Parts: sequence; structure tokens; C-alpha cells
Amino acid sequence: MFKDRLLKNEILLGSWITLAHPSIAEILASAGYDWLVVDMEHTTISISDVGELIRVIELSGVPSLVRLTNNDENLIKRVLDAGAHGIIVPMVNNSNEAKKAVEACRYPPLGTRGVGLSRAQEYGVSFKEHLSWQSDMDTGPIVIVQIEHIDAIDNLKEILSVPGVDAFIVGPYDLSCSMLLPGQFKHAEFKKIMKKITNISNDVNSTSGFHVVEPNIESLEDTIELGYKFIAYSADIRMLDVSARAVASKIMNMQRKSTII
Repeated sequence: MFKDRLLKNEILLGSWITLAHPSIAEILASAGYDWLVVDMEHTTISISDVGELIRVIELSGVPSLVRLTNNDENLIKRVLDAGAHGIIVPMVNNSNEAKKAVEACRYPPLGTRGVGLSRAQEYGVSFKEHLSWQSDMDTGPIVIVQIEHIDAIDNLKEILSVPGVDAFIVGPYDLSCSMLLPGQFKHAEFKKIMKKITNISNDVNSTSGFHVVEPNIESLEDTIELGYKFIAYSADIRMLDVSARAVASKIMNMQRKSTII
């Protein structure tokens, strides 16, 4: 089970879907990743798109997560009813926000999730099984909080200690922007904060995650060496863009050389 592996701190490599076309999901789902995220925060992907993408991903036997637009209990309910294995919650800065996300994933008495009969419950056929699946914190929906603001760092130990928070993932761009160091990942202050995050994570034995945004194998290897376990490797748009530009650049160089000759 994916959640068991996550809680055991195994290295789990996934990727990010930002384009709503089912073929993108199918290609990535069959590529060998351990998990895939459907991103609603910075894309035009709708709740209807989410349902279709989850279906395609699961047909390949890959767990699907949804990165939400915000910590919204109504949106959480809808993506879980659509069949998502779990959620990634952006901009979690304190333990109360983490608790709110966990509770939104659980039916009473553990939480506040409203009861519906949809795809996750096989439209009513397996409601009892679904209820049992999410009846304790060791099973049920995966909750991953995003640490992407400097305000979260002082509260990080409390955030990661909230029961039901299964892991965290650093959002490097937003974190660096909140430090007024946008994209300066090699800056001494940014490295200092990253080291602090790692130390706190180790203290509370939390599964640590990081998003390697650019499709670069060396960066991925460096991230693994730093001890991160839940790793997002790039995104569909970045892999497409980088690959397309690399080929186009070589073609243009060949054209220039032939013109000179």
C-alpha cells in the first residue's frame, strides 16, 4: 500500500500534472512513477477534469493526489469523493490549518467531512468499506502539507505533529519568495532555512518531501542525498518545454552551421 510505504519513509518518486488532457495523465501514469499529483492551484484544471484524470491514473494502478487551490473543506470533500487517494494542501503555516485539513478528510467523529455517494464509494455500493478505510489515522486519505512560507518554519514541529498529517513537501519557489529571495535556492539564508526544516523533520520523524521543479537528474540525485523521501520530479509542462527546446536548439545550431558552409 502506498500510504504504508509513505509512513515507512521509503523513497517515493512522483510527478506533477498541470495539463488537463487524459493522455498526459496516461503517459505519466505508465512511466513508472510511484504517485502523481493533479494540480488545481496553479492551473486551469477544473473539478470535472480532476475526476477524469484520477480515473485515468488509477487505471494504471498509480495512487492519485490532488494539490488543492487552498485549504477548503468543500473542495477537499469533492476531490476525495472523486476518488483521490489524498490531498496536498498549499501554504500550511500553523497547526490549526493542518488540523482543519485532516478533519476535512474524515467523517465524524474523527472529522467534518460530509457524507456523499460518489465514485470513491462506488456510488454507494462500497460505502461501508470506504467508511472503514478512513476510520483511523493509520489508513484512509493521505494528507500532505506544503511548507512554503517563512511563517511556517517557527510552527513546523507543531504542524508535523498533528495526527493525520502523513508528510510534508517544501514548495521552494514560494518559500524563497516569502524570504524575499525569489528563486535563489543557493543563497546562504535559504540553505539555512532548508537545514532547519530537515532538522525539525528528523526530530519528529516526519516524512520529508521536496519538489524538484526543473527536469534535471543531478538535482534529483542531490535531493535524495539530502534525505528527502517524498519527491516530486518536475511537471508535465517543464518536461515538455525543456525537451522541445533542447531539440529545437540543436536543429537551429545545425542550420547555422550549414548556412556558414
